[in-house]
Amino acid sequence: MTNPATDLVVGVDGSASALTAVRWAAVFAGQRRRGLRLVHAMDEQRLRYPRTAPAREHLHEMARARGRRVLEVARQVAEDAAPNVDIRLELRREAPMPALQVESRTAGLLVVGRAGLRPLARVLLGSVSVALAAHAACAVAVVRPHIAEDEPPADGPVVVGADGSPDSEDALAFAFEEAAWRKAPLVAVHCWDDGFLAAVFEQSQWKLDRAAVEQYEDELLAQRLSGWQKRYPDVVVDRIVVRGRAAERLLDLADRAQLIVVGSRGRGTLAGALLGSTSQTLLTYALCPVVVARGRVLPQRR
Repeated sequence: MTNPATDLVVGVDGSASALTAVRWAAVFAGQRRRGLRLVHAMDEQRLRYPRTAPAREHLHEMARARGRRVLEVARQVAEDAAPNVDIRLELRREAPMPALQVESRTAGLLVVGRAGLRPLARVLLGSVSVALAAHAACAVAVVRPHIAEDEPPADGPVVVGADGSPDSEDALAFAFEEAAWRKAPLVAVHCWDDGFLAAVFEQSQWKLDRAAVEQYEDELLAQRLSGWQKRYPDVVVDRIVVRGRAAERLLDLADRAQLIVVGSRGRGTLAGALLGSTSQTLLTYALCPVVVARGRVLPQRR
């Protein structure tokens, strides 16, 4: 019997991107001996039918039958990917966003798919996946379908953004655990922006020593990582400290990464913002799966 608090929950809607997410989650769950819940939300409130009640009930039953078929296809994909995983199916009658939000309260990790990177898909990027990354109660993994030439490398590193905020601590916890599981190197990226400091120094007619600032930022990252490196001594860590926008540097690394992990909000995000700009950019453009870590992290089970 699995523990619901460590289960993976996958939102499925019958699309190719959702089935890619199911396959990824099944492998993840199989390797870590987690349960897998496949959830289809069909939003019965949208099934308005201006005729008699029996006709409305018939329409609802057809929608439920379709939902059950969607779940059965997803189950087969999951079983093919990881035959020994405990799989449960759930058909919910709410809209996908509220249904998956509720599921996230008792999940270890919520997994959703997203569209590819065609121009229109960038504009219409899965509103549900972005909203869940901002509002879910647990970490959210967003997985996109791949063609052969852009499949994430199985031997690539796990990449994590670390800016010193509490959210980046959540990201470090998830990233170290994943790097240990995957026996992969970890690349920790810390970006700093000297725009504000430069303006202050210019006003005071002082010269900003950028080399000293970079050394300070490197020491700050080393301090942030030291406790995690003691906890995971077998994980090889590469520190990258650069000036500029974190999203740009992380995207530079995304093509050769097998996973990118970030916090839901960064140090520079305004209070109350739904999702940090770095996370949004990665969800839009990164080729590899992106995990937006938050609060509760899957407990270790070796």
